[in-house]
Amino acid sequence: MNEAETVTLKERAARLRELHRPGDPLLLPNVWDAGSAKVVAGEGYPALATASAAIAEMLGYPDHQGAPPEEMFAAAARVVRAVEVPVTVDAEAGYGLEPRDLVDRLAGIGAVGCNLEDTDHAKGGLTPVDDQARFLAAVRAAATDAGVDLVINARVDVFLGGATGPEVTAEAIERGRRYFEAGADCVYPILVASEETIAALVEGLPGPVNANCLPHGPGLRRLAELGVGRVSFGPMAYRRALASLKATVTRIAALEDPYA
Repeated sequence: MNEAETVTLKERAARLRELHRPGDPLLLPNVWDAGSAKVVAGEGYPALATASAAIAEMLGYPDHQGAPPEEMFAAAARVVRAVEVPVTVDAEAGYGLEPRDLVDRLAGIGAVGCNLEDTDHAKGGLTPVDDQARFLAAVRAAATDAGVDLVINARVDVFLGGATGPEVTAEAIERGRRYFEAGADCVYPILVASEETIAALVEGLPGPVNANCLPHGPGLRRLAELGVGRVSFGPMAYRRALASLKATVTRIAALEDPYA
């Protein structure tokens, strides 16, 4: 990577980081290929994020690190090449890569941010908080050593599976605090739908909170009022695109007008 490319990546990373504004959140309808990236960027979105579930499914693999990392990074590279705005990549749990290798692969495709989740896909369950904090700190140090900037969105998976309650929220806050201390720029407690819990997370964490916009949760305006700094949609747009395709081909098979 030459000096001009490095400067461009740093500028894009700085832009992505500054877009995380609590109360005026960065909205990220997640993309999965060059076509979807061009559509979203063409509507004026200032940054893009990939969705691992959508990309893995598009490639014919299950989510949760079921796809070869080379194929996942190649798909993300096509997203980056298609647009001029900053792109952050859902890197799942890091694919077992060493921190410097992960940083080099992200920088090599032009990505300026990443999601890193604290689920241990090999062993099952959550990665111990100390281990995850060390990993995030190592990724931050590797990026600094490589001379690149990287906006790290640290995913907190304690709410997966529908877990709720004060103890779960307290664990999410503790993990989030440790991840910020390790160098994360944003913390992502995935799949939280409760306004009360989101408010507690925003109040208890010393940095931007990434929320989901869920059908059974607060709407976008309410999420902004609650003070979140980033909103993700996961594979929602991808699934809707497939649903539209299914409806179209069903009409064709029935010899009905597909344009109706």
